[in-house]
Parts: sequence; structure tokens; C-alpha cells
Amino acid sequence: MTVPERELNQRMDALQQANRIRVYRAELKRDLKAGRLHVRDLIATAPEDLDPRLSSWKVSQLLLAVPKVGKVKRNKYLRTVQISTGKTLAGLSARQRVELANLIPKP
Repeated sequence: MTVPERELNQRMDALQQANRIRVYRAELKRDLKAGRLHVRDLIATAPEDLDPRLSSWKVSQLLLAVPKVGKVKRNKYLRTVQISTGKTLAGLSARQRVELANLIPKP
């Protein structure tokens, strides 16, 4: 099975879109660290209401952007709620959203 060749303008469009997503997520990470946004708000958002730029964001990466959450605490949260490290924000079930939001301390 061969991958179809993309034209230069298609590759450039994909690159620009990926860069916009990275910039948007970096802004959210800064807001999380500064306390202007709380991770519970992002986690509690239903998949259909989620910004498309966030739907493919891995929960494990999102948790690392939270102040006072490192790899050990992140792994504890993921184990407790039974979430794999590859799970995306849009891929969380309703149960996982509620349980994970309840685990994270309020600001």
C-alpha cells in the first residue's frame, strides 16, 4: 500500500494548521500555569462541545501542564480513573471525565 503524494501546497497547508494548533495549545498551557484557566473546565467539556484543536490532545500531556502535577501525580490520576496514556481529550468517556475532574483539586 503506497501513500499518495501530496502537492506542495497541501503539505504547506497541513504544516500551517499543525503550527496553529501548537500555538493554541501553548497559550492554553500558559493560562493553566498562570491560573487563568482550570483544567477541570477542559476535562468537563463534552466531546461535541470541545474545540477541534483540543480534541486530539492527549490527556497525559494536558495534565502535565497543570501546576503541581508532575509525572508521578499524572500517572496516579490516570491509573485511578483507568485512562491509558494515549487517550485523547475527545476520547474520554463521560465516567472518566467526571472521575478525573473530581480527582484534580479545585484552585
